[in-house]
Amino acid sequence: MVDLRRRFGRLVAASRRRAGMTQETLAEAADVSVDMISKIEVGASGARFPVIERLAAALHVDPAEFFSTEIRTGRAAEDDVFADLTARLWGLPEAELYWLSDLIDAALRPKIGKKGASKKGG
Repeated sequence: MVDLRRRFGRLVAASRRRAGMTQETLAEAADVSVDMISKIEVGASGARFPVIERLAAALHVDPAEFFSTEIRTGRAAEDDVFADLTARLWGLPEAELYWLSDLIDAALRPKIGKKGASKKGG
């Protein structure tokens, strides 16, 4: 259990640094004490799910990142966008997620007649 807390703490700390936040700004954004952030990051304390969700939301990451087997030290811009979208979608009701899924499907669907339209114009 201690190893899991240490790994969790290292991943929280890495996410915080990657986000350019101090322990104080993360504590304020996640509505926890600075002491709690400090204890989590050194592995002296774990966190319950509501706190994990608030930490993830404050850091704009998927909560699963805190339980990864590796610490991510750098990400491409596309990964940052994906992480931001994932964090924003995390708390949405199921009906809204299905609506957004349909919207994405419609937006990514190939345009019918697009090639034919360009041939007519040229």
